[in-house]
Amino acid sequence: MDFAAVIRSIPDYPKPGIVFRDITTLLGNARAFRSAVDELVQPYAGAKVDKIAGIEARGFILGGAVAHQLSRGFIPVRKKGKLPHKVIGEEYELEYGRDRVEIHSDAVSAGDRVIVVDDLIATGGTAFAAIKLLERAGAVVTGCAFVIDLPELGGADKIRALGKEVITLVSFEGH
Repeated sequence: MDFAAVIRSIPDYPKPGIVFRDITTLLGNARAFRSAVDELVQPYAGAKVDKIAGIEARGFILGGAVAHQLSRGFIPVRKKGKLPHKVIGEEYELEYGRDRVEIHSDAVSAGDRVIVVDDLIATGGTAFAAIKLLERAGAVVTGCAFVIDLPELGGADKIRALGKEVITLVSFEGH
């Protein structure tokens, strides 16, 4: 499957000089969506995985589908203030400020083997924070899977430097 052909590129969004990679076109194409989920699942078929963590928001769609295919539980990694029960969180740096991701305090048990899933890896800040949060909660993050990599921004390398396997389906130059 040529994933680049089914991902819409929107120039100058959300600001001039940025090309937004929109996976809603991939999600709306049944064959492409199925192929993407299959390729994200394949490396983990038969592996010891307890749960899939999806990063808000598109990571919920992809991570939920991966969790379903692997018959594993799903952990929503949410932005600050979105979860209704007791939470733990991890702050991280943004280009202009800070943000925070959270999970429910009972989302993982000590030793749970978790895969982190999202639509795109750019600078890696959100994924890095999600990994640190899950590990602080007791999980063992065994890998990360993304549809899109923006290699010039270095996020996948940042996650690999943590000793995590990173799987991506398509790379786009630039940002």
